[in-house]
Amino acid sequence: MAARSAPSCHLRLEWVYGYRGHQCRNNLYYTAAKEIVYFVAGVGVVYSPREHRQKFYRGHSDDIISLALHPERVLVATGQVGKEPYICIWDSYTVQTISVLKDVHTHGIACLAFDLDGQRLVSVGLDSKNAVCVWDWKRGKMLSMAPGHTDRIFDISWDLYQPNKLVSCGVKHIKFWSLCGNALTPKRGVFGKTGDLQTILCLACARDELTYSGALNGDIYVWKGINLIRTIQGAHAAGIFSMNACEEGFATGGRDGCIRLWDLTFKPITVIDLRETDQGYKGLSVRSVCWRGDHILVGTQDSEIFEIVVQERNKPFLIMQGHCEGELWALAVHPTKPLAVTGSDDRSVRIWSLVDHALIARCNMEEPIRCAAVNADGIHLALGMKDGSFTVLRVRDMTEVVHIKDRKEAIHELKYSPDGTYLAVGCNDSSVDIYGVAQRYKKVGECLGSLSFITHLDWSSDSRYLQTNDGNGKRLFYRMPGGKEVTSTEEIKGVHWASWTCVSGLEVNGIWPKYSDINDINSVDGNYIGQVLVTADDYGIIKLFRYPCLRKGAKFRKYIGHSAHVTNVRWSHDYQWVISIGGADHSVFQWKFIPERKLKDAVHIAPQESLADSHSDESDSDLSDVPELDSEIEQETQLTYRRQVYKEDLPQLKEQCKEKQKSATSKRRERAPGNSIRLHFVHGYRGYDCRSNLFYTQIGEIVYHVAAVGVIYNRQQNTQRFYLGHDDDILCLTIHPLKDYVATGQVGRDPSIHIWDTETIKPLSILKGHHQYGVSAVDFSADGKRLASVGIDDSHTVVLWDWKKGEKLSIARGSKDKIFVVKMNPYVPDKLITAGIKHMKFWRKAGDVCIWRDIFLVKTVKAHDGPVFSMHALEKGFVTGGKDGIVALWDDSFERCLKTYAIKRAALAPGSKGLLLEDNPSIRAISLGHGHILVGTKNGEILEVDKSGPITLLVQGHMEGEVWGLATHPYLPICATVSDDKTLRIWDLSPSHCMLAVRKLKKGGRCCCFSPDGKALAVGLNDGSFLMANADTLEDLVSFHHRKDMISDIRFSPGSGKYLAVASHDSFIDIYNVMSSKRVGICKGATSYITHIDWDIRGKLLQVNTGAKEQLFFEAPRGKKQTIPSVEVEKIAWASWTSVLGLCCEGIWPVIGEVTDVTASCLTSDKMVLATGDDLGFVKLFRYPTKGKFGKFKRYVAHSTHVTNVRWTYDDSMLVTLGGTDMSLMVWTNEMEGYREKRPCDSEESDIDSEEDGGYDSDVTRENEISYTIRALSTNIRPMLGIKPHLQQKEPSIDERPPVSRAPPQPEKLQTNNVGKKKRPIEDLVLELIFGYRGRDCRNNVHYLNDGDDIIYHTASVGILHNVATGSQSFYQEHNDDILCLTVNQHPKFINIVATGQVGDSADMSATAPSIHIWDAMNKQTLSILRCYHSKGVCSVSFSATGKLLLSVGLDPEHTITIWRWQEGAKIASRAGHNQRIFVAEFRPDSDTQFVSVGVKHVKFWTLAGRALLSKKGLLSTLEDARMQTMLAIAFGANNLTFTGTISGDVCVWKDHILCRIVARAHNGPVFAMYTTLRDGLIVTGGKERPSKEGGAVKLWDQELRRCRAFRLETGQATDCVRSVCRGKGKILVGTRNAEIIEVGEKNAACNILVNGHVDGPIWGLATHPSRDFFLSAAEDGTVRLWDIADKKMLNKVNLGHAARTVCYSPEGDMVAIGMKNGEFIILLVSSLKIWGKKRDRRCAIHDIRFSPDSRYLAVGSSENSVDFYDLTLGPTLNRISYCKDIPSFVIQMDFSADSSYLQVSSGCYKRHVYEVPSGKHLMDHAAIDRITWATWTSILGDEVLGIWSRHAEKADVNCACVSHSGISLVTGDDFGMVKLFDFPCPEKFAKHKRFLGHSPHVTNIRFTSGDRHVVSAGGDDCSLFVWKCVHTPH
Repeated sequence: MAARSAPSCHLRLEWVYGYRGHQCRNNLYYTAAKEIVYFVAGVGVVYSPREHRQKFYRGHSDDIISLALHPERVLVATGQVGKEPYICIWDSYTVQTISVLKDVHTHGIACLAFDLDGQRLVSVGLDSKNAVCVWDWKRGKMLSMAPGHTDRIFDISWDLYQPNKLVSCGVKHIKFWSLCGNALTPKRGVFGKTGDLQTILCLACARDELTYSGALNGDIYVWKGINLIRTIQGAHAAGIFSMNACEEGFATGGRDGCIRLWDLTFKPITVIDLRETDQGYKGLSVRSVCWRGDHILVGTQDSEIFEIVVQERNKPFLIMQGHCEGELWALAVHPTKPLAVTGSDDRSVRIWSLVDHALIARCNMEEPIRCAAVNADGIHLALGMKDGSFTVLRVRDMTEVVHIKDRKEAIHELKYSPDGTYLAVGCNDSSVDIYGVAQRYKKVGECLGSLSFITHLDWSSDSRYLQTNDGNGKRLFYRMPGGKEVTSTEEIKGVHWASWTCVSGLEVNGIWPKYSDINDINSVDGNYIGQVLVTADDYGIIKLFRYPCLRKGAKFRKYIGHSAHVTNVRWSHDYQWVISIGGADHSVFQWKFIPERKLKDAVHIAPQESLADSHSDESDSDLSDVPELDSEIEQETQLTYRRQVYKEDLPQLKEQCKEKQKSATSKRRERAPGNSIRLHFVHGYRGYDCRSNLFYTQIGEIVYHVAAVGVIYNRQQNTQRFYLGHDDDILCLTIHPLKDYVATGQVGRDPSIHIWDTETIKPLSILKGHHQYGVSAVDFSADGKRLASVGIDDSHTVVLWDWKKGEKLSIARGSKDKIFVVKMNPYVPDKLITAGIKHMKFWRKAGDVCIWRDIFLVKTVKAHDGPVFSMHALEKGFVTGGKDGIVALWDDSFERCLKTYAIKRAALAPGSKGLLLEDNPSIRAISLGHGHILVGTKNGEILEVDKSGPITLLVQGHMEGEVWGLATHPYLPICATVSDDKTLRIWDLSPSHCMLAVRKLKKGGRCCCFSPDGKALAVGLNDGSFLMANADTLEDLVSFHHRKDMISDIRFSPGSGKYLAVASHDSFIDIYNVMSSKRVGICKGATSYITHIDWDIRGKLLQVNTGAKEQLFFEAPRGKKQTIPSVEVEKIAWASWTSVLGLCCEGIWPVIGEVTDVTASCLTSDKMVLATGDDLGFVKLFRYPTKGKFGKFKRYVAHSTHVTNVRWTYDDSMLVTLGGTDMSLMVWTNEMEGYREKRPCDSEESDIDSEEDGGYDSDVTRENEISYTIRALSTNIRPMLGIKPHLQQKEPSIDERPPVSRAPPQPEKLQTNNVGKKKRPIEDLVLELIFGYRGRDCRNNVHYLNDGDDIIYHTASVGILHNVATGSQSFYQEHNDDILCLTVNQHPKFINIVATGQVGDSADMSATAPSIHIWDAMNKQTLSILRCYHSKGVCSVSFSATGKLLLSVGLDPEHTITIWRWQEGAKIASRAGHNQRIFVAEFRPDSDTQFVSVGVKHVKFWTLAGRALLSKKGLLSTLEDARMQTMLAIAFGANNLTFTGTISGDVCVWKDHILCRIVARAHNGPVFAMYTTLRDGLIVTGGKERPSKEGGAVKLWDQELRRCRAFRLETGQATDCVRSVCRGKGKILVGTRNAEIIEVGEKNAACNILVNGHVDGPIWGLATHPSRDFFLSAAEDGTVRLWDIADKKMLNKVNLGHAARTVCYSPEGDMVAIGMKNGEFIILLVSSLKIWGKKRDRRCAIHDIRFSPDSRYLAVGSSENSVDFYDLTLGPTLNRISYCKDIPSFVIQMDFSADSSYLQVSSGCYKRHVYEVPSGKHLMDHAAIDRITWATWTSILGDEVLGIWSRHAEKADVNCACVSHSGISLVTGDDFGMVKLFDFPCPEKFAKHKRFLGHSPHVTNIRFTSGDRHVVSAGGDDCSLFVWKCVHTPH
């Protein structure tokens, strides 16, 4: 018996010897109270040097490895290792936990740091990415996370002088981080030439952007910004492990054992060499240093803590020491004094005083020590060594007595005999040697019985026997001193053992778990006097058992603190203490033993100490002698809420079934029916497994739940209102203490809790993401601000929420057993109580109420016979209800019972809405208010007890058990139900809504039916019998019992009701004659059980459905089987239709028919509408007949899972549905087609988006299918082959010139035009102009700012602010990849604030993740960066009405929608948007919670509730023939109107989420853009149209979209395609697909083109004018355009009709040559733009075209691997004079030499060739080539430009290059979208350069303008031209 309960004494941690100095640093600080905080093993220690006292923080579950001190120096943050490591923030004064941060890091937490004001904490993980994470620790919320570095990070710190900046350092790096929004962006420190790149170990930040850091070689590196500016060399002789900043300066500590103090500018003050002090020793290494005032704390590698007072710096004071590295195994206690001896692999033996808590002696040995023992007289100390020797010392002065080595393997255990004559030594080679002490340790015997290493030894009290344990778990006995093995058990029985330290043996059986054979218990020690046993194991746990404990699996108390292995544990000599030692943590723990008698006084122990026990999960109060569980509770704990299919899974399931459906939907499906139904009344209340779920609201309505419905019942009017937001069973409900808000929790894979308002029935907040399977209990705090919830996952998680914000405040594991209730303490808001099976001792003796004060039980009161299920606290007293069916009122301390009410039928008042089924039903919920007590019972009744005694029944439903049987009366509004709860009930469906009659049955039933005259009622029972009862009195008329299996359907024949058909589960249908009561026929032939039967109207034919999905027909009354072709079935007139099979109802089976069954159907009497119920709890309406698969329907959710039956009433006015497991009967009113209230109906349309396509338009398709590549992954744009230049082997040139040469100097590489001037290299490029706008696949991205003075738009990765008057531009260039969307904040508080979203790859929160930037358009300041989980990119952004929220939509497959609080960078809510592309999502201009999304064949109306997003699909069924099209744009009107533009040109007008009209053909083509003017509500639309007289691509409409005015865009295009519209004062701003931005005047309709650009890229051709600031561009869009840099505009454009590839000016600038993609080339005269000549000699694209410098020749290079020469002096006939042969690949670029006699050609195989002009002869001589001076250089190949090829160009190439006219600078463009600036020539590989970002992937061409004033770069993907201003170095 003893072992069945845990011992009643316990241990309290009193002292820990040790400090963790190994592998940790910066972990030792002074707190504000001048205490010292550090950690060891898994314990945080606060040591007070004044009182020599330790306090312990024990909230960690594994080794602590990092520590940070809050700036106020009271709070401490510690981080641990482990699979799921967490960070604890705790108070160093009370050692209580303040906050726990978890669920982010893995492996461990390497560093921690608080910011300046202590609000935020940064942590670094030990995972492979070394994740850096910033927390708002008070709210337990992660603010930002980013991958830290590829290698270990050693230190991190906030910059205390600049907000939002951090610095981290580690292996070979230092990084400077900035936090903006939720994005952490690093910049690597540049070591440059100042210092070597090396590992940085620690750092401290100072003013003026200075950072000091300690390096591995002992230098201090000083950083300014991100650059290393100087080093302080030799600050330490070796690595600097720790740096600590304080008011006076900095302290550093290093591996050389020195401490150095520095002033604030890092000038040295003093140095303290600890090795030289009295306590010092060789090899001392400092791991942590803390400087405060005149005290310095130092922590060393060898677990010492020194305190140094600066004045006496050579006398450091040693305040803590412990063992150093290596495992700690040896432990012995002194036999007479309070001393403990330990010995470790660090070769030291140490003696500790348990009273003074200090080390009193230490001695170093030659070998690692593994075990120790002290002789009985306390004189000798024996030590067993790892090398097989043992040494004996005198305890007094630690001098050696003897050293003996008889063995080769480690000595693991040794013990002196109790009489002190012998020493037994156990070795790892399985032997025990016995030595005689008096004979100077002569060997006197040996024991050789073991086959494995010896682990434990014990002597008998008389020293005559020895018992051993070995590694095999064997226990052996030997006779002493000879060592003969004893095998007789009799001889051993009477032996009394002097000590018990063995782990196997009868007396300690109980220390092993029941079913395990593991050997992870390392040590035990028995306390005979206290009858307790202490054990130590591999999991760091110390356990206390009763001794002896004989039965396996004994109960215990457990204590944590050690990290991993506890290697040894011993009682002190007087049993006052337990000493335990940790193997890996080298620490010695001293525990105070508190015996039973003292526990009585323990109530007054300080709070932290009373908690010491609360860690004993497994045992503590699982007393096994609890009375057996009450049967009801037993059942309730068995309930499982797991579902095969959760409703959350439906979208995926549908997706998987899409394939099947595609084949099936060739037939055009019927529309959904016009009728709809509305939930009217629910009979039922969930009492059987829920409790305390019934409340009064403040206006006296009653709120409760049943199935998936929250019900608000008005008892005066007997009406109900419903909250239908849940989609599965509600399991719990609670009401807000102050307002009429209700919280309900449901079943689900990720179950949600809804908080909703009982007045408006709208959700206020939805909480999810932290529970699994379901939420079983919820409770509000007293102030109503917080909510606690409990899940039904295996550990019954408890979560505390801030429900308004929807944030989780904290989360904890509840208990292994089911938790029934959660209550928050109204007086102490932070405490909450949960009660459940066998914990909180909630039912100690069945039916007592327990009163708790904190965690000690005060008293118990006998309250009810059987369990107490419900309690409610009043102002003065309590009310309770229990299984005995009695309600009791109590006074406020449960002293006396004031009054009881028995719930009995006799007490029912006349106004009751039903009948009590039985007296004294079990009470499950109780609530008070409005002068009444409200009672809910297990039987599903809700009663109201008047204080004076009468009881009114308000609502009731069936009891527990499935409900299947349902019948409606042939001419009255009543129905009958029969259930597995063995009752038959009659319900009134008219306004009185009550149960009219009830009758108990001997068995449960599954079906019932009224006779045609309504007088009789037939009921089929589960045992195969059925009965007929009088429909009014429910008395038996007749009953039969012919079958064994349950009766599944029963039907009277129509008309006179002559026959009764009875179907059973054993596959037969019996037909009875009603009058004669005889069986007249049997229908045979079904292969499975019968599910449904229907009669035809003549009563001659039966239609039957079976479980095998057969549809059969039988003739009545004989039962002969008939075969009827399916076509004929429709023609037969059926009296009823409840069949779910056959052609007529093929469409009712859902797409996911495998997973779910349609269980019931019923047809209206007008044969128009078929209602069905299915396994997922949906009630659906179909138009009858539903032919063709997957019919369209309306769907209603209210039942939780199976809808077992549905029936229309006789006049079709109501539909009655039954829920199988939710036991509820729901009554729905039928709303006919014509009748329509202005009220949204709650249905959703059909499963499948309609297969009518949403329309087609090339632009929409292109936008939908576009794949955005991110720059980092871009590949080469040209199909190059061969080896890249920097990888080619260089051929040695033949005449390597001697170093000193008389040869003439080398000629210039390049002819330079400004020879006279001094050459000034270009040091920088500044973006000045961009010609281009991204209109081709983005929308709504041009906006007015500053009252129309400026416009803002984007192209590539640049946001552009363009001044309308001057045309000047300024740029936002912080994006690192293409911008896809742009919006402007309209709120006056956030003026000129812009949000832009960009592309990115996976959402890993790194720098290439998609992100949104919010920035100020005027000063280009970034206000916030939101890295988001929209993989691929962000395609739409929108600000809310207040401007504080931002909505974003992703391009990921789910098209996620996210809402952000952008200023904090906090994600509020996120949800999958739609399975197809979403084009736009916009907030309503007056709302922060409502928004609309549109896209491919969908429009959704969204609400933000707390942190949840709710959506409604747009409903089309209200308009005839409306079909869902692809929606492209959104605008808003007053009164909740929404306008959406469609692909067909119509605009749909929605009221709420219902379509109310269509503006047909608002445009002739797709409506791409709409804009709502906030000022006057007018709406602008933009579409795709051909310009015509009356129409226009832009229209301005009134607020209702009834009248409009059209504007034509005078662009001269064949069709105008508008992609963006915006309206300012009297102006409309339009962005088009053709990259124009146009301003249209509202009054005069005048168009002013502000911005031009190429329409389609790439722009391949680029040429700059020889003398003016003009340049030409030629692109795929078939145009060549002339641009003026000075006037910032396009001067001219020529449409060529074909894609152009290259363009070139003649040397004088009077002619232009253009090469085309089709192989043609054209020469134009610049003055007149007339064609001078044209020619087509090639079929493929012309890649480059060049005039020779003397204007004589034209060279034309093509992709046919050729260059053709034409002589221009021969006139415009353009006959080819020769061509270059044998070019190995297509031509990329060509350059003439200055004298026009050579041409260099670069080709697609990375080879450069030189040819003679005009002969075309290949020049091979390297020396000759080297002497050529070139007129221009645009080649990317050649030794002179080898340095432009980068290391990272595996897939991507350098595409273009150009050398400046001065010949000393070189610019290149590459596939990554980078423009780079090099010096020319650059023959060294990987030359230094500057890089300029802005272009999308692929810069296709680049040129200097004349005079090197500008560089022009042309974009491939972005179709944009960037003009960069050259900044020359000053003279």
